[in-house]
Amino acid sequence: MSHLLHSGTQALHSFRKIVSRRLLRTLMFFQSEERKLLAERRLRGREQYRRLQKADVAVVSFGKSGRTWLRVMLSRLYQQMHGLPERSMLSFDNFHRMNRAIPRIFFTHDTYIGDYTGQKESKAPFYDKKVVLLVRDPRDVAVSQFFQWKHRMKEHKRAINKYPKGGADVSVFDFVMESDAGLVWVIDFLNVWAREAGKIDQFFLLRYEDLKSRPQEMLKKLAEFMGTPATEEQIREAVEFSSYENMKKMEAKNTFWLSGGRLAPGDRSNPDSYKVRRAKVGGYRDYFDDQQVEQIEELVSARLLPFFGYTRAE
Repeated sequence: MSHLLHSGTQALHSFRKIVSRRLLRTLMFFQSEERKLLAERRLRGREQYRRLQKADVAVVSFGKSGRTWLRVMLSRLYQQMHGLPERSMLSFDNFHRMNRAIPRIFFTHDTYIGDYTGQKESKAPFYDKKVVLLVRDPRDVAVSQFFQWKHRMKEHKRAINKYPKGGADVSVFDFVMESDAGLVWVIDFLNVWAREAGKIDQFFLLRYEDLKSRPQEMLKKLAEFMGTPATEEQIREAVEFSSYENMKKMEAKNTFWLSGGRLAPGDRSNPDSYKVRRAKVGGYRDYFDDQQVEQIEELVSARLLPFFGYTRAE
């Protein structure tokens, strides 16, 4: 029963956000669409900033970097540790309300806070927090973003984040190399965090590739960093539960229906519309010819800071 009450609290929070955004657009009825979008970005930034202030841990990632996978893994870990319902997914303070030993974890793509603070090149709001930066090879991220844009993204979300319009005739290569939502955006996001990481009191860099190759080791280190160390058996079971095969099954069955659309396909008949799509390291190469791959490699090597281990020199 308690998890249903907490799900109701989440639904109320989501409802309030929707109402506040619609009210904003109503008040700005005679303003240009560009001004409305800028105002909404600031409103979203204020909502996220306030949540960050209350958080014990912030998990920051660019979209399509494995956040849902990590969220399921941590959810299963805390379910075991504290006897929580299996159909609940970790979402900020819902687990904390069920057991105070679980930290309030703020999952964010850090898309709007800078619009609210006016400091897009500074991560000052994060300096005194425990921060987990989840990163993934930006080439894989950019390709996954293409399929997210094409098959899962709502039109308003496309507009507010400057993605191409739905149905636009954009190839995967042009999306990655030319669009505002492509590879350059991912690299610039990573570069800002690379420059700011040393200013954060408690910082944990978690690479998707390391979590794939050494999941139990990395999850154990992460749990210890977050102040919630777990047993080897709990770590092993959480890793098995969040395997690619099981994640695909859970998405098809809508196991986490209480958590909205976080783990649900956009179109059950289209494999590319699933949240859990391929999970392949280096899979971006499958979508381009050799010349295109070379252009992508050159862009990453020329622009990405040597902090994450994704450039040729590293």
